[in-house]
Amino acid sequence: MAVPEINVLAVIIATLSTMVVGTIWYTPRVFGNYWMRLAKVNPSGDAKDAVKPILITLVVSFISAWVLAGSAAIAQEFYGGNFLMNTLVTAVILWAGFTASRFITHDAFEGRPAGLTVLNCAHELVTFVVMALVIGLMGISGA
Repeated sequence: MAVPEINVLAVIIATLSTMVVGTIWYTPRVFGNYWMRLAKVNPSGDAKDAVKPILITLVVSFISAWVLAGSAAIAQEFYGGNFLMNTLVTAVILWAGFTASRFITHDAFEGRPAGLTVLNCAHELVTFVVMALVIGLMGISGA
């Protein structure tokens, strides 16, 4: 079984990029207040309450970046051409096929507001596109 070549440094930077996107996206002056209202989140005001969710986010963001990098390498091998473009297209396909579709399904069954679903899906799309830019620009090889 062949394992796709993955640029580990690109994956690490892409992982960190998700934290930057999330920090900007969910800041109160951007979409944070809207998100908290729709999601019925009441922050405690204690920074230590954010540690566990941040650590979980780092782990799952690393997994997402790793899968995106591997999928992009496979797409590159299959299609050839421009690695950046293949990575961007792969990111959008993975987002639509897995992330957005799952958000929409779960939110529909949980009765969440459509605005919350759209907000979270859009956040994930931006997150995947930024990860794809990092991975696509850095290339497959870490050398």
